[in-house]
Amino acid sequence: MFTPSELLDINQLLVPENKIVILTHYNPDGDAIGSSLGLKHYLKAKGLEAEVVVPNDFPKFLKWMPEAKKNIIGEYKRKVAFDIINEADVIFCLDFNSPSRIGILGDWLMRAKAKKILIDHHQQPEDFDFVYSDTIIPATCQMIYHFIEAMDDEKLVNKEIAECLYTGIMTDTGGFRFRSTSATTHRIVANLIEKGADPSVITSSTWDTNTVSRLHLLALILGRIEVVNDGKVAVLYLTRKELQEYGFQKGDTEGFVNYGLSIVGVKMAAFFMEDLYEDFIKISFRSKDDVDVNQFSRKYFSGGGHINAAGGKSMESLPDTIETFKSRITEEDL
Repeated sequence: MFTPSELLDINQLLVPENKIVILTHYNPDGDAIGSSLGLKHYLKAKGLEAEVVVPNDFPKFLKWMPEAKKNIIGEYKRKVAFDIINEADVIFCLDFNSPSRIGILGDWLMRAKAKKILIDHHQQPEDFDFVYSDTIIPATCQMIYHFIEAMDDEKLVNKEIAECLYTGIMTDTGGFRFRSTSATTHRIVANLIEKGADPSVITSSTWDTNTVSRLHLLALILGRIEVVNDGKVAVLYLTRKELQEYGFQKGDTEGFVNYGLSIVGVKMAAFFMEDLYEDFIKISFRSKDDVDVNQFSRKYFSGGGHINAAGGKSMESLPDTIETFKSRITEEDL
């Protein structure tokens, strides 16, 4: 958490005359959107206005959250996003550890005159004016709750804040089943429910929203999951042609990698997907126990993340990327 003196300094920045902006990472997920909107509603409860700017669009199943549709999407409104960042006095940077994680917004962020406040749970954070980094905490939304507590403002947590923070914690913990989910996490979730978050409504709104394209793609990869390395590693993939054929929409492949990890005996799952527009392979890694996919991804696939959840990319073809992956897991004895 921020030190007491840092909290005092931050509190002095949170005044009506200052322009406040909230940024999150490229391809925003539930934790990114939930933490951004949760913080926005908290600031609103304090009598402050804040703009949420995201680098690119996010899945429809996250747009039910209060004021989600008011987010400024950088890829659609570049000049608006630039002006907002350039004119900001305070910028909260949520759920990313480096300006490189927010695309073109990163260049604007580094040039901005604003005080920059990082709240994030990824490893190896870069320098910001204020840094609250904790890799043990399973979701940035939980860190936002801790921040609100540290500001002695827990009484301000309302239904809108609770819904947003609950969503991010739920999604980034895989429905509260990942190892990083702690007793503290559950206590916070209980508090959020008491403040108005309805688990059944949130779960239905977020996860029970399958499109036909998603189900077709899911059926396709489930029919060809490959288990290698003595049954310890699962491999899943989708080609650009398949994405186009089934009418892929943003968010359709969310969580696909977890199906590989659900196989008995599998300790690591990797999902490879050709980008729809550019010539690279997007990779999602998940693991169990002490299998560190963060270090594996950093070492071989220009990525990173958490010990049990990470991402990466490859400039090789899809077949060559998968073959490279198989050779690397053999070298690492995974």
